[in-house]
Amino acid sequence: QVQLVESGGGLVQAGASLRLSCAASARTFGDYEMAWFRQFLGKERDFVASISGNGDKTYYGASVKGRFTISRDNAKNTVYLQMNSLKPEDTAVYYCAAEPTTPGYGLEYKTRSDFGFWGQGTQVTVSS
Repeated sequence: QVQLVESGGGLVQAGASLRLSCAASARTFGDYEMAWFRQFLGKERDFVASISGNGDKTYYGASVKGRFTISRDNAKNTVYLQMNSLKPEDTAVYYCAAEPTTPGYGLEYKTRSDFGFWGQGTQVTVSS
């Protein structure tokens, strides 16, 4: 069982930056692929970014590529999402997700349904 706790959300103006953190309780954090998703009001949860267990592979959704950066510190059991050049359309609840690495199933193919552990979410609001 893995518990995930997000932090770092808040209210910022367009163009600003925020860094989200997700602390995990996993004993062997490096065995888990991690991801960030976001959910707009009334919509389904969308993929934002993902990172492999040792951090050597990262993937991004088209709308955030070039602005957001996912990273992890396995010594601290934490994954981060650095968000730059924020736009009002980035306003959403951001969720951290975890799933053990699956041999033979590339992280680039994993979708929302492939992640079994979720945090409670943190609100990010970007004003214009």
